[in-house]
Amino acid sequence: MTTLLILILILLAYLTGSIPFGLLLAKTQGKDIRTLGSGNIGATNVLRCLGKPLGITCFVLDVLKGYLPAALFPIIGTGSAGLQENFPSIGILFGTAAILGHNFPVFLNFKGGKGVATSAGVLLGVAPLAVLIGILTWAVVFFASGYVSLGSIIASIVVILTGWVAGYSLVTASALTLLGILSIYRHRSNIQRLIAGTENKFQKKVKS
Repeated sequence: MTTLLILILILLAYLTGSIPFGLLLAKTQGKDIRTLGSGNIGATNVLRCLGKPLGITCFVLDVLKGYLPAALFPIIGTGSAGLQENFPSIGILFGTAAILGHNFPVFLNFKGGKGVATSAGVLLGVAPLAVLIGILTWAVVFFASGYVSLGSIIASIVVILTGWVAGYSLVTASALTLLGILSIYRHRSNIQRLIAGTENKFQKKVKS
């Protein structure tokens, strides 16, 4: 029964992560986010192409896609089969399934986003200190450089390091490392553009 429950919750976590909120929000404006900007369905592209309200909404929803499976699914398991007691890091397993759902959504032929916001939601559920440090790092790099992708890449590296020096368990630290590496890998095209000097950069609008 416990194994079956775990498998069911993993599937639910993956399907939750697969919900393409960026695409759905763009549809409310009669647009397909996959044909705009970078073509990515994540919050950054929604923000850039459709404005702050939809961009922020997309970010919050993508964060929740990771947070709910990581933080709440273990509680469901605890009530039914004692999952949290038997598997202390079970939230990471469910959160990883949600991230894979976002990155490779079954509803979009497995072509999804980069998973930054969803990963942040997972970290918020299982390792809040790491996500706080990651967010602060992202903010510093973004406001200093203007590059969202650069902030995300460096934040991923910092989260990996935090996992090993902040006293987390071996399982949690290893999971943070794998999630960080996955996030960096998903930004490989951004890395190429950063090196080439062609990456999109947010510019402050000057009032005339």
